[in-house]
Amino acid sequence: MSVTGRALATTLVLCGLGAAACGGTGDTGGVGGADLARERGPVPAADAGSGPATGTSPADDADGADAPTGDDAADGTADPTTGTASDPAVSPASRTAGSRPLTGKVVVVDPGHNGQNYRHPAEINKKVNVLTQWKACDTTGTATANGYSEAAFTWDVSQRLTAILKSRGATVKLTRANNSGVGPCITQRAAIGNRARADAAISVHADGSGTANHGFHVIMPRKIGGPVDPVVGASKRLGLSVRDAFRRGTGLAYSTYIGRQALDYRNDLGGLNLSTVPKIFIECGNMKNPAEAAKFQRAAFRQRVALSLADGLQAYLR
Repeated sequence: MSVTGRALATTLVLCGLGAAACGGTGDTGGVGGADLARERGPVPAADAGSGPATGTSPADDADGADAPTGDDAADGTADPTTGTASDPAVSPASRTAGSRPLTGKVVVVDPGHNGQNYRHPAEINKKVNVLTQWKACDTTGTATANGYSEAAFTWDVSQRLTAILKSRGATVKLTRANNSGVGPCITQRAAIGNRARADAAISVHADGSGTANHGFHVIMPRKIGGPVDPVVGASKRLGLSVRDAFRRGTGLAYSTYIGRQALDYRNDLGGLNLSTVPKIFIECGNMKNPAEAAKFQRAAFRQRVALSLADGLQAYLR
């Protein structure tokens, strides 16, 4: 990393969305300078030349049709997005998707962070009002020990989730158009769901806690005397449905280090505080834990994550 790159990395807010790297506790650093250097990598070919996205014009109903590469081919996953019989992680709910049970439902999928956030500290460090406090517009997220970034993980899972939900009849809107841009701010992410009048919204993340910590947890809003208050109850029901489906579908344990039975209630996340539609965050596991990091880097497991999230959303929406 150049001197300029080191200086840039040290100016970043690593995760304004959470107590640790992305909502947990334990690891004090989240993504360090060395992690960020590995996280950078080349701009994906599909996005090359498009310039950084600002987050102000997300690709509503984006299909996310990037071709599978790398570990997708290694896992023998013929179709990385649809959850068809060619994939080893086909859930019972997806086998009945031909009935299109989510027709008429609107789901907003929010892939946490963005792949180029670390290049734009002035933008992502800008403070925004989340009603209970002022927080950074967005953050870089965390990464595995070998540099697989949370932004890449959430983008891949969200594209897979989008395709599955659409195959079941839902209208799906994404909060960002690619993984080679910046943001959008946490306030904008909430506004996208509100404008869509979503029946459900989910923000996809992975945590960056201590290496011994493991497991997933779901974050739900608390009442704050603000716009989220009327949907706190519905958000809890959504959270329970997603938690149960995620546990069944992925086999991952409840978090060993935060929340109770994989449930955490917070009033400091702008994406929740400003939401007027039922919304949750999910921390799919701990990217600093070697076993979970290895799973997250396998395309077949990311497909299993997406299918589990889709099943949880469907259980709530039906």
